[in-house]
Amino acid sequence: MKHEEGGYGAGPLIFSFFLGGLVGAGVALLLAPKSGRETREKIKEIAGEAVEKAEGVIEQVKGKITTAVEKGKGLYEEKKSIVTTAIEAGKEAYEKEKEKLAKGHSSSS
Repeated sequence: MKHEEGGYGAGPLIFSFFLGGLVGAGVALLLAPKSGRETREKIKEIAGEAVEKAEGVIEQVKGKITTAVEKGKGLYEEKKSIVTTAIEAGKEAYEKEKEKLAKGHSSSS
């Protein structure tokens, strides 16, 4: 999940949208001219639907996070291997130069 600087990710934004919808629907039902029983049943129904949608969003976000973590692990291992190879090559080059310098000093003595 990419974030704009100072922005929010998709998960919290979608969750906020559903939560706002649930609150709005609840207020509308409370102000509607229906009996108390009908209103309570409708609120239960809408709340159940909101919970199902929120659970779906949570599962999607979990899936995206898992995918991002796995990609990150793969990228880390790849870069770690490159850095390790570079370090080894640097060590080998250092040792060769050290040997050249040692031979140069011993032949000039």
